[in-house]
Amino acid sequence: MGDLAGPDDDGLPPDRTQAILEAAKEVASLLKAGGHSFALAGGVAVYAHGGPGTLQHDVDFCVLPEDIDAVTVTLEAAGLHVVQPSEDWLLKTRSQGQEVDLIFRPSRSPVSRDLLDRAEVLSVQSVWMPVLAATDLLVGRLLAFSEHYCDFGAVLPIARTLREKIDWNRVRRECGGEPMPAAFLYLLERLKVIEPEEAGDGDRT
Repeated sequence: MGDLAGPDDDGLPPDRTQAILEAAKEVASLLKAGGHSFALAGGVAVYAHGGPGTLQHDVDFCVLPEDIDAVTVTLEAAGLHVVQPSEDWLLKTRSQGQEVDLIFRPSRSPVSRDLLDRAEVLSVQSVWMPVLAATDLLVGRLLAFSEHYCDFGAVLPIARTLREKIDWNRVRRECGGEPMPAAFLYLLERLKVIEPEEAGDGDRT
């Protein structure tokens, strides 16, 4: 397998957000047609849930580890070139000049059928597709925090925008024991995005 360079890599398209959305729609349509279990993830999933409307990064999908060979066959049959990078937790392809990541082992555990079953079917510019649940999106971001990467600023808008859709009790159960996520949850409390744990059930006031 080679790299993913192409003739459109010299500059950004006039509308990067629209190019990213077109890539998400194309790949989702191929995955649906191929009968694969998947869910939109990352920034485009946040957008689908009503988050910020400006996209500047790649498209992410979660797929089952046992399906990666079949997914590769489906995408390559449609003319998309799939590569296995040095990272052992995802595949990469390109669509509409944009990078698309097919993630099968995010954070600390493989993508599970339970994770995909919790996905919500949402419309991305009239293309309906499964999208990771808002709680799972936030949990994934928080569990990715470490001493070497801990960008609260990138996750704060997600927590604020999607707070009504997030199960904060579950977030605390799954992430609150780790120091960086715990610090982020404390920040949300101080900013009055969520209610302090001791004051109630963790839901927003």
